[in-house]
Amino acid sequence: MKKVEAIVRASKFEEVKQALALKEIYFFTFYEVKGYGHEKGESRSYRGTIYDVGYIARIKIELLISEEFVQTALKTIETAAFTGEKGDGIIYVTNLINTLNIRTSKTGSDAINF
Repeated sequence: MKKVEAIVRASKFEEVKQALALKEIYFFTFYEVKGYGHEKGESRSYRGTIYDVGYIARIKIELLISEEFVQTALKTIETAAFTGEKGDGIIYVTNLINTLNIRTSKTGSDAINF
């Protein structure tokens, strides 16, 4: 089992979601995050005061997935999130030691494949 985490542009989230659905990957968690990296934020002026926006809005997607679907998920997210510009995002994969489905009490891959 793997945990796939992807941080993508907010403007590309719907495309990523639809692309995953086409590959029959429907179950994931997502939330808004802010980051600071190679693509810098910008300064703005409000009522004569200049302030630094500094943080860039992104969406973080988390998938718990069986090993056999990892490469499909990675390629799907990469393709859907790509613009070719700085700030397209990053995907990383970590190993899961165990999972437990609270409702069914199933563990391991059975907890996420039903």
